[in-house]
Amino acid sequence: MLFNSQGRLQDRRPLSIIDIGSNSIRLVVYEGLARSPTVLFNEKMLAGLGRGIVSTGKLDPEGVARSMEEFRRFRALSDQAGAEHMYVLATAAAREAINGPDFIHRAEEVLKTEIRVLSGRQEAHYSALGVISGFHPANGIAGDLGGGSLELIDIDGEAIGDGITLPLGGLRLQDMAKNSLVQAQKIARQELARAKLLRGGQGRTFYAVGGTWRNLARLHMEMNNYPLGVMHHYEISADSAQTFLKQVARGEVEKVRGIEGVSKNRRSLLPYGALVLQEIMTAMQPSRIVVSAQGVREGFLYSLLDAVEQKADPLISAAEELALLRSRSVHHAHDLVEWTGKAFKAFGIDETEDEARYRHAACLLADIGWRAHPEYRGKQSLNIIAHASFIGVDHPGRAYLALTNAYRHDGVFNELVAPEIKALAPPRLLERARVLAAMMRVVYLLTAAMPGIMPRLKWESRANGVLALVLPASLSDLYGERPAGRLAQLARVTNRRLVLAVEGGQSVSVK
Repeated sequence: MLFNSQGRLQDRRPLSIIDIGSNSIRLVVYEGLARSPTVLFNEKMLAGLGRGIVSTGKLDPEGVARSMEEFRRFRALSDQAGAEHMYVLATAAAREAINGPDFIHRAEEVLKTEIRVLSGRQEAHYSALGVISGFHPANGIAGDLGGGSLELIDIDGEAIGDGITLPLGGLRLQDMAKNSLVQAQKIARQELARAKLLRGGQGRTFYAVGGTWRNLARLHMEMNNYPLGVMHHYEISADSAQTFLKQVARGEVEKVRGIEGVSKNRRSLLPYGALVLQEIMTAMQPSRIVVSAQGVREGFLYSLLDAVEQKADPLISAAEELALLRSRSVHHAHDLVEWTGKAFKAFGIDETEDEARYRHAACLLADIGWRAHPEYRGKQSLNIIAHASFIGVDHPGRAYLALTNAYRHDGVFNELVAPEIKALAPPRLLERARVLAAMMRVVYLLTAAMPGIMPRLKWESRANGVLALVLPASLSDLYGERPAGRLAQLARVTNRRLVLAVEGGQSVSVK
């Protein structure tokens, strides 16, 4: 019998995916099938199966031999992790090589399971689903650059539009151009001229999927001293991208700051990825480039969910899981979501759809650091939240979530709190993070993080613009100096006249 630790969700059954690409082969074992899947184990090898396929028509012999050995290891690791299902996906190199069918047959014998050899259309479809699953919502053109091919597809919300597969994967382009970057640019331009759908992307977002583009984004982060090393939803403006891509496309990647963070096996493909992205930008004229950590694997998992699960908010789902695993009471977290929603209305604080989502998630995450030493709860919580593998949230949204928790523990007027994270959030989100944290600091002193109390605390409008936080008579013993002091902090943050009151009894003005 497999015994899960309390650090894992008890209702999940692990599953694994092996992704056989033209350059890399990766095993990912997931905790279970979920809207926001959590990785239990992740390992890759750079097999280079597609190297030389243009000239030989065959998979690289050395890559094939190394892959078979790795498949044995991947099968054993998947079994060891208790994966109840293994899904194996193969893409461009395996479907196009002359010896592809033989390779697949041998791999199936080693892995002891069927391999799905995806067509170009299927690969583009799953890649699109990966982007759809990771953004709230997605609107633009997704481009998945692998070792053998480039899939482009139009996405608008949950709708998947036109798509095309082009032979512009890094290994293939390098082979076709015979290691000439000048020739590679000509080939990329010619091939992308066939992608008519790019014309419909003007002024919209280009979603960059795939290891080569993620590594380019990592370099861009290093060059710009970006304070948050989270790849998903990292944004690059069109102007900044052009200057950066020109530098990489010259082929002098060893001189680029941060190159040591990219494996040597991947460095040679960076100029080709930069060239392709340059030509896409010329043809599409996007407003920005956004990196997606979600691709074919995640899209395939998303396709296995039912319609109700697919519509769930991935950020809220992930925050709910962390609350369940780390907070003193997940029911208290739910109380906090409802209570702060009513409090925002009572204070006349408007929220956009995303701001309401972020407040919801911040409330679910408010208590995840309670086991830490009191002096470090804010820092620990901020670090966990800022760097969590969340999807469905941009980087300013991450800053809102992390800073709310930090202010809740370290004080809403503490200007020393995470200046590098504060730099990511616009003034409006910073203000709301302080307000939400100030509300949390009041209510935690009245509830001791236990459920069922918050629904009984109400805001009442009184004369002369005064707003009263009213405790029922049955909770009058909770009335005291400490909550009144915290309410005074909330009054300062919101510039409101507030009163702490007991129903039918005493009250004290805090401003």
